[in-house]
Amino acid sequence: MQNPDIEMFPNAPVGWSVNAALSSAKDLGFELTDDHWEVIAALQEYYSKREVVNRRELVDALNEKFHIKGGTRYLYYLFPGGPVAQGSIVAGLEVPSGSVDKSFGSVV
Repeated sequence: MQNPDIEMFPNAPVGWSVNAALSSAKDLGFELTDDHWEVIAALQEYYSKREVVNRRELVDALNEKFHIKGGTRYLYYLFPGGPVAQGSIVAGLEVPSGSVDKSFGSVV
């Protein structure tokens, strides 16, 4: 899936594109892999099912979804500046309040 198609992201926000994600990731200092695209799709799906996103619930949901791959450790490997903060930016989503905390390594 190195060159994903927009149809692979049915829950993408209006105006989001694969090229926008690639550009955002580059600005944040990393290249997107198949694993990143999987997290992006998961974030977009999560956001599409909620009117208000609670950061703690989102962290728990991501940890559960990607538990088999290593959970939070795996997500920080992919998004070293914070999987919720950086993942949301790349996915074209609003970063939930409280997601950027420099003392915990979540920086954008």
